[in-house]
Amino acid sequence: MPVISTNNAANSALNYLNNNSSKESGLLSQLASGSRVVQASDDAAGLAIGTQLQASVTTYAQDQTNVQQGTAILQTTDGALAQISNILQRMMSLATEAGSGQVTNSQRTQDINTEYSQLQSEVTSIVQSTRYAGQNVLSGTFLSSVNFLVGTTSADTININISSVSLASLGVTGSVTTASAALTAITAINSAINTITQERAKIGAYESRFNFSLQDIQTNVQNLSASQSVIMDADVASVKSTLSSTDVKTQASVAALTQAAQLPQELLRLIQG
Repeated sequence: MPVISTNNAANSALNYLNNNSSKESGLLSQLASGSRVVQASDDAAGLAIGTQLQASVTTYAQDQTNVQQGTAILQTTDGALAQISNILQRMMSLATEAGSGQVTNSQRTQDINTEYSQLQSEVTSIVQSTRYAGQNVLSGTFLSSVNFLVGTTSADTININISSVSLASLGVTGSVTTASAALTAITAINSAINTITQERAKIGAYESRFNFSLQDIQTNVQNLSASQSVIMDADVASVKSTLSSTDVKTQASVAALTQAAQLPQELLRLIQG
């Protein structure tokens, strides 16, 4: 019924204006931020799930770096072992020459053993100089049972265990100054070559595992990012469509409020008449 003490029509129009204006503001925030969940009240459950997914994506991104660094360390180590293997093969050739009867002890000492001892020194030099980020990879404990994180929990690791290398551990500390010493060296070098070959095979297996792990991590990042996007990212086309509709309602609310504000005056004219 028409009254002048309370403008119910204006109150109703104002209520709709406030609701439409608030909704329009929220939609504009989504467009500006690109996010469907601008504040927790927009979707508390979605925010919790989306944040967990984003945390997993961030962790996997670091896992990719861990795997790439691990691969680089293994490649550095394998490169050094490959050179040591080449040196051992040359030492084998020299020991075989020194073990033959047509070579004199003088030739063994002055010629063959001179190169042989230099090659021994080069093995030691490679072991001491092969480093990754300041850490020696062929001696010490850097690669002795080290874990690389490749997942989202502390249990998701790849354990690397590479044996340290030295002339002593390879058993090639002797000389080839005599035929007998040369024959002994041949046996030791054969064993050393087998040791290096086994370590390189182990490194190759680790690299293969790292490669498959990297592919799995990249797949997880892709899938989790897609899931997180569905929950957290704003559907621009849908938001824009809704915004257009809401804008029309806001304008209609403003017009209705303007019209409702004039009702008491119209009633006063009725009394005055």
